[in-house]
Amino acid sequence: MRSTRRFSRPVPDLAGILICLAFALVCAASTSHASNDQAPFKTKAKQAILLDAKSGSVLFAQDADTPHPPASMSKLMTLTLIFKALKAGTLKLTDEFAVSENAWRTGGAPSRTSAMFVPVNTAATLEEMIRGIIIQSGNDAAIAIAEGMAGSEAAFARQMEAEARRIGLANATFGNATGLPHPRQLMSARDLAVLARHIIYTYPEYYHYFSEKEFKYSRFRFINRNRLLFMKLGVDGLKTGYTEAAGYGVTASAVQGDRRLIAVVIGLDSKAERWEEARRLIEWGFNGFAPFKVFDQGEVVGQARVWGGTRFFVPLVGKGGVEVYLPRFPVNQRLKGEIIYTGPLKPPVKRGDQVAMLRVTSSTGAESQVPLYAAEDVERAGLVRRGFDSLLHLAFGWLP
Repeated sequence: MRSTRRFSRPVPDLAGILICLAFALVCAASTSHASNDQAPFKTKAKQAILLDAKSGSVLFAQDADTPHPPASMSKLMTLTLIFKALKAGTLKLTDEFAVSENAWRTGGAPSRTSAMFVPVNTAATLEEMIRGIIIQSGNDAAIAIAEGMAGSEAAFARQMEAEARRIGLANATFGNATGLPHPRQLMSARDLAVLARHIIYTYPEYYHYFSEKEFKYSRFRFINRNRLLFMKLGVDGLKTGYTEAAGYGVTASAVQGDRRLIAVVIGLDSKAERWEEARRLIEWGFNGFAPFKVFDQGEVVGQARVWGGTRFFVPLVGKGGVEVYLPRFPVNQRLKGEIIYTGPLKPPVKRGDQVAMLRVTSSTGAESQVPLYAAEDVERAGLVRRGFDSLLHLAFGWLP
């Protein structure tokens, strides 16, 4: 049975590079940027996280793993299942979905919740409903699609949860397709950020819907509820949420130059706080961090233990140079490097397989994670070698 183990050990190359990097950061901060020394970022949000989208590095986290009612931000998982079906060809944008009496009463005009206002027993195209879900947060549209795709909203919620596990959302559970109050409707800030990143990179052909500022349907003209789209931040998505239990929240992504950030804030007391805290977090992320190369292309970062292979360890490298995002300015910043993997690895291990992560953490609280790949093939060894490995395990445990 495999278990996740974290190996934190001094890697000679890594240790030397990190010491030099820390010294360079201290010197730069002490000379040309002394006036810009940053205090730790603080937010009024109950939960928050900021990711560098390209690398997945965590630039800021505050209670990011506590499950919390996500309200309509959970519609991002509803949309993920829709986008997945579109990409697989099992749905088309021109397909039509009818609003049942249940969808109309639960999420339409009678519900007094956010609705697209499709009349009962009336159909709209899938593309119209996608836009209604994203721009107007239409609960009626979300329920209609859930019923049409899975037969019932409850069955669709089970599919949402299965997909959440598949893509690595550790804390997400779902009871409906809308985010309306339900005891199982829970997500952490990290879940939402990881989900947003998944949508951006897995379904880029549909991401443009999140940046649309308005949507006209029938006699209605809906303005996108994500007010960050109208600020000069580079925000091009994703989704807001509010219920009394959840408070005000938003999952947002912004691009400036060649960098994309993903920010999540949850549990704020007002719309004004939601926009202000999200804006502050995004601006702080763009202004306060910079990329630093810690390993060159092909340079060995460390090794991972292999059980029952033709060699005990496989060397690990990055894909190209290994680059991490770290705070620009703090004085006396200290860095720590860890290689994390589920181990021991089992052969065959092929060159180019992603088998580990390099995590670099700063004394400021910032964390950067970069995938590491096997630099060589390791084939399955014979019976004698595998037996010897088993004896090592019984005698000493797995050696990092």
